[in-house]
Amino acid sequence: MRIACLGWGSLVWRPDALPIRRQWFRDGPLLPIEFARQSDDGRMTLVLADGVPPVRSLWALISVGDLDKAQEALRKREGIWTKNVAKHIGHWSQGEGSAGLGSAAVGKWATSLDLDAVVWTAVPARFGGSEGTVPDADQVVEYLRDQPAEVRRSAEEYVRRTPVQIDTEIRRRMEVELGWTPTGGTYGT
Repeated sequence: MRIACLGWGSLVWRPDALPIRRQWFRDGPLLPIEFARQSDDGRMTLVLADGVPPVRSLWALISVGDLDKAQEALRKREGIWTKNVAKHIGHWSQGEGSAGLGSAAVGKWATSLDLDAVVWTAVPARFGGSEGTVPDADQVVEYLRDQPAEVRRSAEEYVRRTPVQIDTEIRRRMEVELGWTPTGGTYGT
């Protein structure tokens, strides 16, 4: 089976044990990606979010035998609890349907590449302790300015290492307001 995994954040530069095959390609589907999740460690991380403009994602083939194994590999890498796989791991498959924000766009894109299945991280936006809340650029910049130095350093590294093609409204504001410009890097592409 030809199974792909989509990426846009730390998964691209740090796949850990996710069994990607050699490289990330830059021509993934257009998806509504934004720095819209306040993570447990204080960073603002990239997630799929309703109502944000789409950007071009990245993708890599993964060396697994079926969709269930692909979902499990991504679940482990992302630290998602087993009970949350159905809602926090998006998937598309020619024979097994799809689930998750962006699945229609993923399906159209995957079919054009003759892929059998695709998986992606589908954790929701979260801000101010409210799951599903998508912050605006002003809220994110203000929040990050108020964080302790250690959290700011970690947040800055995440933003700077994000592939340059993930050109979102909030990222552009962080570049201007905080000076967090991309570090470069092609991540195997």
